[in-house]
Parts: sequence; C-alpha cells; structure tokens
Amino acid sequence: MTKVQLFTDGAARGNPDGPGGYGAILQFTDSKGQLHEKSMSAGYVKTTNNRMELMAAVAGLEALTRPCQVELFSDSKYLIDAFNQHWIDNWVKNDWKRGKSGPVKNIDLWERLLTAKEMHQVTFHWVKGHAGHPMNERCDVLATSAADGHDLLTDEGIS
Repeated sequence: MTKVQLFTDGAARGNPDGPGGYGAILQFTDSKGQLHEKSMSAGYVKTTNNRMELMAAVAGLEALTRPCQVELFSDSKYLIDAFNQHWIDNWVKNDWKRGKSGPVKNIDLWERLLTAKEMHQVTFHWVKGHAGHPMNERCDVLATSAADGHDLLTDEGIS
C-alpha cells in the first residue's frame, strides 16, 4: 500500500452563517524517492467551521484512487476525536443520536467521510492550529483563501 500523508484545515468567516472554505494537501513519496504533492480547496457561500474541517478530510480521501495507508493531520479536535475517541462508532451504533443531547450534527459529511475512508487504513493525528506547523499553515491559507474567494459553492448540508 502506498503511504500518504493528508493535511487538512477548514475555515469559516462569521461562523456559523458566513462563507467558509477548506484546504487539503496530499503527499507521498514514490519508489524513486520523489515527493509528490496535490493540494485542493473550495469555498462555500454559507457554512460552518466544523463542516469545512470535515470537507477537507472528505476531499483528500476522495482524491485517492486506490487503497492507501493514510496519516491524516488536522487541527480539528472535532474530527480527530470522533475517530480516536471512538465517538463515531457510538454515533453509528445509535443511529446518529448522541443520547439526551439529540442528533449528531453534520451526518451527511460524517457518512461521506466514512465511505471515503473505507478502502484505506487511516490514522488520525491532531496538530495544534496556528502554532507554526508548516503544513497546517499551508492548509489554513488554502482554506481562508477559498472562503474569501469568488464563485463560492453552495453547501447543501446547510439549511
């Protein structure tokens, strides 16, 4: 399996009712030792920071065309803890309910993320945001630039 590093970040201006964007960077080293990199981003008219954090992970994983060993890096505790603390296992088991606090938010993106990660072996790593991590900073620039850009998309999960 190809080993891939996926760095992600999401941003929202005026969270939860403003524009937002995500940034993701995929990196892998081929058999000749050459580093390959692909970056992606998109901006949305109205969204939330958490949705953009999830979209960055979704977009990165969906860009992979064959099974990979993926190390996913994010500054989103929401994303990382959902997997590392096994929250998502309980959400799925309980039909996307969180007990007394009601339904899980962003079910559409969680389901899309679960589908996108199915064929891969994914390890989730938290990195402190805005703390000088070079790849996190690059993803932040992609996300904020997308949020501030033109031709913003509609986030269908926002009503």
